[in-house]
Amino acid sequence: MEATFYGKNVHSALVMGHARGVCLLAVEQAGCKLFEYSPLEVKKAVVGQGRAGKGQVGFMIRALLGLKVNPQEDEADALAVAMCHIQRRQFAAKVKAVAKV
Repeated sequence: MEATFYGKNVHSALVMGHARGVCLLAVEQAGCKLFEYSPLEVKKAVVGQGRAGKGQVGFMIRALLGLKVNPQEDEADALAVAMCHIQRRQFAAKVKAVAKV
């Protein structure tokens, strides 16, 4: 899950808070682990630069996944969070394997 950020206005921040609460409840009820990444971490993992714009994120998602068209912004964001998570888990596994040696 992408960590919370400050909304542009009070209404959008409130709506995001409600959506986040529902997601957190669903994760808890399912007994799953929750992993959170800041927008900066997500962008850095996908684009290589934490201050990348949404267009850059969409372009890189398209390139990395071999898509024919750029995904919509929300789709690109979700895929970027997933790719960030995969990278972090792979890195953690490699560190753990080296630590055992």
